[in-house]
Amino acid sequence: MYNRIFILSASVGNGHVTAAESLRKAFEIKGLAQEVRHEDVLAFTNPIFRRLYRNAYLDLVNHIPEALGWMYDQLDEPWKMEKRRLFFDKLNAQPLIEMVREYQPDWIICTHFLPSEIVSDQKAKKKLDRPQAIVVTDFDMHSLWLCRNYEQYFVAIDETRAYLETLGFPPEKSCVTGIPIDPIFSEPKSKSEMRQKYGLDPDLPTLILSLGGFGVGRIDTLLGPLRTVKRPMQVLAMCGRNEALKKKLEAENSPGATIKIIPVGYTKQMDEYMSAADLIVGKPGGLTTCEALAKGLVFVVVNPIPGQEERNSDHLLENGVALRSNNPATLGYKIETLLNNPEKVAAMRNNALAFARPHAAFDIADKLASLANAV
Repeated sequence: MYNRIFILSASVGNGHVTAAESLRKAFEIKGLAQEVRHEDVLAFTNPIFRRLYRNAYLDLVNHIPEALGWMYDQLDEPWKMEKRRLFFDKLNAQPLIEMVREYQPDWIICTHFLPSEIVSDQKAKKKLDRPQAIVVTDFDMHSLWLCRNYEQYFVAIDETRAYLETLGFPPEKSCVTGIPIDPIFSEPKSKSEMRQKYGLDPDLPTLILSLGGFGVGRIDTLLGPLRTVKRPMQVLAMCGRNEALKKKLEAENSPGATIKIIPVGYTKQMDEYMSAADLIVGKPGGLTTCEALAKGLVFVVVNPIPGQEERNSDHLLENGVALRSNNPATLGYKIETLLNNPEKVAAMRNNALAFARPHAAFDIADKLASLANAV
């Protein structure tokens, strides 16, 4: 058993923080450490840096996604601008560096590249001697994730591990585990029981409509095309903390409509809603995608963020677990065509379950436990 596990994330989007919390839960459930601490590293940077780091990303996603995609591709070159990035990061993250030195954990686990490259630099300069594990939270691995000083990489798929090997990274220092999701998604739950719990029709095809934890994109722009579907269907519209949208959708609901829209506010029971569903329509962020796969959902990709979500989408399509709607106007047509082919839906569901790694958080915790005497 370890004394201290220190997990570092960054609140740029929900995924990195969610992955970190999933790992924290896995260590605690397994009883593999006396203390498991998770910190958002942006809380230990100066306010201007923190605001820029968070807001610049969200502003690009919401207003100029093409620019974000261009930047993603331009920076995806191993070690490009490494020294410049490190200088800027360390200049704004000195409290983080001091905190890590003082805490002296048995392992540092990073679910974002910002803390991992800072820890790597401190290890290179012999100012920190704690082992570091890096958990990549997308299927593909952008070059920003590359570190020179680490003990273990955890990646989502075999192709990413192969990419590391082409760069000369030792194969024994990378492990394919999948992306860590909350352990609750590994618990089987009855579809019929979950539909009954949430007042859903037990016999209707059920679709989850979700566009991400930060409200990127607009659910209401997709409901028009969905309402063109001629066969009865129920849609769980995940509104998050957008109460205005939830009330608007509740007011628009017509009792006799073919498509029943069920607005859902902020919830911590996403695993139960996914257990009740057949399909999910949304953006293929790493964590949302892995949660959906764990529940055997067929993914209908819409509005992927250029860059990492485009690449996640490619892997879903390659593995036969998704279809992509490039034109919102034809979203209803594509979904109705799919639902009219139950054999295809069943095959895609089986592909999703085969591609899923619902125990990733536990597998990472177990692997690090096995390395207790190796570092």
